Amino acid sequence: MMSGVSKPPKLLLKETKQIIGTRGALVLAKALGGVSYGELVEIDVDGNVRMGQVIDVSKDVVIVQVFGTSLGIAPGKTVIRFRGETLKIPVSIDMMGRIFDGLARPIDGGSPVIPEDYLDIHGAPLNPATRIPPSEFIETGISVIDGMLTLVRGQKLPIFSGSGLPHNRIAMQIVRQAATKGSGEKFAVVFGAVGVTHEEAMYFLRELRSMGALDRTIAFIAPASAPTVEKLALPRVSLTAAEFLAWRYDMHVLTILTDMTNYCEALKEISAAREEVPGRRGYPGYMYTDLATIYERAGRVEGKKGSMTIMPILTMPDDDITHPIPDLTGYITEGQIVLSRDMWRKGIYPPVDVFLSLSRLMKEGIGPGKTRDDHKEVFAQLTAAYSEGTYLRELVTIVGTESLTSRDKMFLEFADQFERKFINQGEYERRDIETTLDIAWELFALLPEEELTQVRPETIRKYHPKYRGMKT
Repeated sequence: MMSGVSKPPKLLLKETKQIIGTRGALVLAKALGGVSYGELVEIDVDGNVRMGQVIDVSKDVVIVQVFGTSLGIAPGKTVIRFRGETLKIPVSIDMMGRIFDGLARPIDGGSPVIPEDYLDIHGAPLNPATRIPPSEFIETGISVIDGMLTLVRGQKLPIFSGSGLPHNRIAMQIVRQAATKGSGEKFAVVFGAVGVTHEEAMYFLRELRSMGALDRTIAFIAPASAPTVEKLALPRVSLTAAEFLAWRYDMHVLTILTDMTNYCEALKEISAAREEVPGRRGYPGYMYTDLATIYERAGRVEGKKGSMTIMPILTMPDDDITHPIPDLTGYITEGQIVLSRDMWRKGIYPPVDVFLSLSRLMKEGIGPGKTRDDHKEVFAQLTAAYSEGTYLRELVTIVGTESLTSRDKMFLEFADQFERKFINQGEYERRDIETTLDIAWELFALLPEEELTQVRPETIRKYHPKYRGMKT
């Protein structure tokens, strides 16, 4: 049995020796009555026991996904025992500061966790009537997110990236810097990496061990070499640990999952092995439903002090935002942060495209008592001025700078400075929301006051650098 994966059963309910054959990491056995989807199994090959999970049940055949290799599994010398329970993981507050694999087994050299409980990785369904609308600010310390794409507790806000873009660095920066603004509130980060390369796994391990925030973080890493079923389990394992902290210990938990494209590829691989009829681009038709069972675990619940916030990160194949993975993710989640290859080529970090990005719950999480009273106006003015500046950039490619008025040149300069000073920041630079909004006001000083059409005169007199130190 795999240590640290599930509570030992009191009774092994059923077993069979009628193995039909293997297909990759799948084992096909003759069907038994009473076997259910998702049930754990023990695969005994001449005394060598491996674990597996039922992934398909039909009238004639039971298909089991092996946690590892199916090498050596053959009719006559293999016994499959059905345990009558789904995959559960041991959970404990002592998991904080630890690093685990995709099945919650320690990989940091530490001892196994002494569990407070064993929880089903598929979670307990929440009553929709008890959900509370997300409305409280989470500070990531990244200006473009906090100022323009604000994250709130209980939200699902994905990052859409592309191959070679710095989404992993952004993920680690958020793990290091994220915090709630309220005093005395307990905040934790759960980080899950699925299907990552050896180089990426080493980067995450190195960063997690070196950062000062590890003591409030639980990390799960399933590399590309991990069994497919482990990659499929990792997001749910991560969210199960996060739910334990949120609902049992009243913590505000931010769960970061990267890369969900690898998860969807694992889903596609299993679907093909089961010979299912493919959907769009070969992905299973139920991928939307499957992703929803992951993302919809975010939220806030009536009567509970804690919250569950999810930031999934996915790489868009060929930078195609209409690809099924980002497309379906966009339907389920409440906005998206889109990384731009053009911005990255300019040397901007983080290379966020603010026009393709949005946070649908932003307006609920900003303003007096949450961020600052000028936040909504600052956001509107930044968007308006940057939009005009980028339009003028396109115009310059046609007519040249000689045709621009002095006003046009000011907005052109504003767009450049907005990218260089507001969006761009150091990977290890943390800006609180006040610093972010003050940088925006420094940029507004590049424009005449009459051009600040999205900001009220009293707000200008309160925050504009020209009036600082003066009595209003």
